[in-house]
Amino acid sequence: MALFEGPQVDNRIECIVRINSIQTSVGLAGIQSVLDSHSPPPALMLPKVRSPEEIKLLDELLQESSRDTRLNIIRETNAGREADYEIAQASSRIEALFFGGVDMAADLRCQNSWEPLLYARSRVVHAAAAAGIDVIDAPYLNLDDLDGMKREACLAQELGFSGKGAIHPKQISILNQVFTPTEGEVAYAKKICTPMSQPMAAS
Repeated sequence: MALFEGPQVDNRIECIVRINSIQTSVGLAGIQSVLDSHSPPPALMLPKVRSPEEIKLLDELLQESSRDTRLNIIRETNAGREADYEIAQASSRIEALFFGGVDMAADLRCQNSWEPLLYARSRVVHAAAAAGIDVIDAPYLNLDDLDGMKREACLAQELGFSGKGAIHPKQISILNQVFTPTEGEVAYAKKICTPMSQPMAAS
């Protein structure tokens, strides 16, 4: 937490600190560091979340310490899969769900590829949509297959993901291209969101 020993510079770069599962002693120590800090990180990333109770407990601790820290939840285990909706809505601090493909595939004893994980991915997307928060797909691990990454990113975008994780800078421009709305999409969104200039007459 050395990065957060003093006030943060507003450089428009979002900082999210990933801690260990709060079901571990190391994870609890990380939470305590946040609670003790005079300049806590603006957001935390929580791995291996299995139940909404974990989030509610952390929310209460942050509230008790007057911390505005936001939460990003990684859904990467089969345990608690049926509680995805409850997890997504367990705290108003939650701003995004992240799908963790590697650990989910290990739990399910399947390949870490699109088709075997489609159901698990879909549940996370649905839960995030119900809660009105962002949802980020797992990174593509083969750095030498940018075409494959783009194909998977397009599938994720079509499924409803807000974005996709990256593990190398060379992936970023492609992901930005896939997930950035087109000019036509922006224009259409503005059109349907713009209030009518004249009220509709009562019938």
